[in-house]
Amino acid sequence: MVKQHFLAKLFNFKAKNTTLKTEIVAGITTFFTMVYVVFVNPSVLGDAGMDKQVVFVTTCLITALGTIAMGLFSNLPIALAPAMGLNAFFAYVVVGKLGYSWQVGMGTIFWGSIGLLLLSLFQIRYWLMSSIPLSLRVGIGAGIGFFISLIGFKNMGLIVANPATLLALGELHNSQVLMGILGFFIIVVLAARNIYSGVLISITVVTTLALIFDNNVVFNGILSLPPSLSPVIGEVDIIGALDTALFGIIFSFLLVNLFDSSGTLLGVTDKAGISDEHGRFPNMKQALYVDSVSGVVGSYIGTSAISTYIESGAGVSVGGRTGMTAVVVGLLFLLTIFFSPLASLVPPYATAGALVYVGILMASSLIRVQWQDLTEATPAFITAATMPFTYSITEGIAFGFISYCIMKSCTGRWKEINAPVWVVSLLFIAKFAWVG
Repeated sequence: MVKQHFLAKLFNFKAKNTTLKTEIVAGITTFFTMVYVVFVNPSVLGDAGMDKQVVFVTTCLITALGTIAMGLFSNLPIALAPAMGLNAFFAYVVVGKLGYSWQVGMGTIFWGSIGLLLLSLFQIRYWLMSSIPLSLRVGIGAGIGFFISLIGFKNMGLIVANPATLLALGELHNSQVLMGILGFFIIVVLAARNIYSGVLISITVVTTLALIFDNNVVFNGILSLPPSLSPVIGEVDIIGALDTALFGIIFSFLLVNLFDSSGTLLGVTDKAGISDEHGRFPNMKQALYVDSVSGVVGSYIGTSAISTYIESGAGVSVGGRTGMTAVVVGLLFLLTIFFSPLASLVPPYATAGALVYVGILMASSLIRVQWQDLTEATPAFITAATMPFTYSITEGIAFGFISYCIMKSCTGRWKEINAPVWVVSLLFIAKFAWVG
């Protein structure tokens, strides 16, 4: 009773019109909607050459620490975890396509996170976000959605390379392809029926089927003490990432995380009814600091860029209103650390459906584009389309900003282009001229 009274006072339950029981239920709900990240993130980063079991632990660790810090310092029901999309960009573009080591690639994430922290410290983060036109913000989010969906289709084998047509349909008689498709439809059907743990259920079902039908999937137990983190923690190449050829990638990590994380903070606080009409909410400064610092720490210990998670809205929808919800989520992720053998058990096609599902959620924002206005529709479309077609989030952002300036200038509406958009566009043009 004493503990409950202490928690009620610490998190201000009365003013927030909530209870300890409600906050615990909300925390459990949020946890089950986003725990898939501990399987998807190691699967993606493993393709970059990182140890999957270690990444499983570091993913749990930074998610737990960042989320608990968010709860304690900002008293908000918001969870943090490695961002989907940026992990794919890191693994399949920076490391896979461009050929950098994962240590250097993680260094670019580190510097991008440092940039986001500085923007927060100097209190210009929301000013920057509000300066970027809606069409570009939407295009960036949707483009990342298409990009990670492409990765998902590839991982389940539904799409394969073809020298004649670039891409082609995979072998539909392959059991792995069928299991990947099954996993995707489990997720979207359950999501449509408001079952919040659909992603986790899908991964569990497909992995169980893989144990039966796939000889490459081997059961190595469920529980174990965490492995040594030395193969990953502190291995980030901070100096090597300062190569001028990587400045565009660092800037892309900064820009995308700026929109992703800030937009989620606004969306979740609005859903919780704790933000005003201008998007401001209590303890905003603390929330931005926790979010930014978590990104820096996360990249140093070997995870992709950390972001606030839209799945936090699931906990809010069942009554979560305070940081106690976030603390519960963080504690559950700490317990998850002891399940690291499961990371090596889950095959890529078991998590592929989750990538496609996240892509659907991110692409849905395209409805906000003013399609009747070509000066707005063109940049949004180019941004979204060029990301998967060039296999690069950076190039999608670059072409989007440049096309926005071209469309507005050539139609006599150059006054609608603000200073940040001009600066970003010119930086990208200089990048193309300088390093290609």
